[in-house]
Amino acid sequence: MIRLAISGCAGKMGTRIFNLALDDKDLKPVIGIEQAEVLKQCLKTDEFRVSDDPDDIKEADVLIEFTAPEPTIRHLDYAIRHKKAMVIGTTGLSEDQIRKIKDASKNIPIVFSPNMSIGVNLLFKLVKEAAEKLSKDYKIKILEAHHVHKKDAPSGTAKKLAQLVKEASGREVSDIKSIRQGEIVGDHKVTFESPVDTIELSHSARTRDIFAKGALAAAKFVAGKKAGLYDMQDVLEDPSLRSG
Repeated sequence: MIRLAISGCAGKMGTRIFNLALDDKDLKPVIGIEQAEVLKQCLKTDEFRVSDDPDDIKEADVLIEFTAPEPTIRHLDYAIRHKKAMVIGTTGLSEDQIRKIKDASKNIPIVFSPNMSIGVNLLFKLVKEAAEKLSKDYKIKILEAHHVHKKDAPSGTAKKLAQLVKEASGREVSDIKSIRQGEIVGDHKVTFESPVDTIELSHSARTRDIFAKGALAAAKFVAGKKAGLYDMQDVLEDPSLRSG
């Protein structure tokens, strides 16, 4: 049984992670970390305690972090202190903050991904393969759409897609369009357009559960792992999780 600490347990993602974990026989939520003023909003059980003290993550095996950049980086120190694994799905991180996550992974195991969705991570693989094989005749565009509450633009997923294109083909993607509208969970489309044809690879999230399920799969993967920086591609390649 893997014991979970859930950061931001009063938020939309934290709530879904908590509820889905309750239905998983391999997982047990034991501690929620939240700001003092919203502690009462967190869901609770007799075995799930909520605290505003990050030091309490010592009660868990894995800390799942879907919050803002500042608390995410602050919680890294506590995870290192108590030798706890982390799953980080926080977006909007600066280069310096990402460097701190990479440094922390020398001491603890961390799954870090701008998008925990298994479907989106399959999209990552397909986009990379397309960028490798298609000629420079193809112009590449990325379109992403999210709800009006999302603060960062372009999304971390769109940036990752552009990074994969550059790594695979050496080409910069200068055409990235962001839409913030209504309650869109998350849509991403990469278009490869040539004078003779158009190829589109896309993913549309219907509910936030796809991210929560991915985070729980990542928690199962990272529990007990050696220190290191992992991503969702590593999680997808784990045969035990794939078969389960």
